[in-house]
Amino acid sequence: MLQWWCLDKKRIHVVLLDNGRNRSKALCESNLPSLPCMAHTLQLVVNEGLLSQRSITDVVATARKIVGHFKHSTLAYSRLHDIQAQLGQPSKRLQQDVSTRWDSTYFMPQSLVEQRRALGAYAAEHDLSATLNAHQWGLIENVMSLLTPFEELTKEITFCTATAADVIPAITALKRLLEKGADTDRGKTTLLEAVQRRFSKIERQPLYTLATVIDPRYKNHYFSAEVKDQVKQVLLAMLEGQTRHALDEPVAGASAVHGLVTEAPSAKKPCSLLLSVHDEILKENAEVEQLLASPSSVQVQSYLSELPSSRSKNALAYWRINKDHFPVLAPLA
Repeated sequence: MLQWWCLDKKRIHVVLLDNGRNRSKALCESNLPSLPCMAHTLQLVVNEGLLSQRSITDVVATARKIVGHFKHSTLAYSRLHDIQAQLGQPSKRLQQDVSTRWDSTYFMPQSLVEQRRALGAYAAEHDLSATLNAHQWGLIENVMSLLTPFEELTKEITFCTATAADVIPAITALKRLLEKGADTDRGKTTLLEAVQRRFSKIERQPLYTLATVIDPRYKNHYFSAEVKDQVKQVLLAMLEGQTRHALDEPVAGASAVHGLVTEAPSAKKPCSLLLSVHDEILKENAEVEQLLASPSSVQVQSYLSELPSSRSKNALAYWRINKDHFPVLAPLA
């Protein structure tokens, strides 16, 4: 394929792929760096940790029948639409789930819960292929609650500005969120186990760790103490190997720079459980360490000691603005 497109291996930074073993093996044998698709891995986590449970699959199957009843009957949907209007509810179609997209399994029960009153009124007057009892409605609401952080995370990682740096912080925050109440919630426990199993090696992947540490929003705040030290040593080794001519030359305007230049503030995002966990982690790790001796280590430590940027900021814009403040780190970023 590379020969067909006349691509030089040196120009390939990383190849993104799904979790198929044959693809991973092919890239490994070709000596090409690769990363698994996080969205696909989240799909596997939800399938293994939640949709593999019998009670969940049963209620999802029932929900699918209800949606299918209206999906395949124009008359049934027309009657539901009339009931929605009578109840003063917005006219919305029920969402059908798709096996290849886990988030559709989130949106399907969400649409049912939103139209619960209308569905109850419809079932009282017309035949419905399947119905949900009180226990099943409670189960559906619990499924929605469990999947909400996954849905939020999927949106974040599929956004146009998402990078490899978002993976470790996102999974760290997700695991901590699931740990809260996992002792009493079987659904959280199975999801947490699936997350730990599927993302067990992300801190051993240099492409992830280095991308995270040079992202001004995260730096080294999401690593364990052991990994923090390892990442710092790898980063210093890479910097020491680079030419230091930028450090030997005076930087224009550097004397006037006393702090980092940041981007213009952006609109605040609505608070969520996942965002609150991110804030919790960043506050816990907001410590200032002692500066080391070498020019590279001084610059690294100066960068790491600064408070992280807001998660709504653009990491690439940060480095464009601060390239003169961190002349050794900026090329690596």
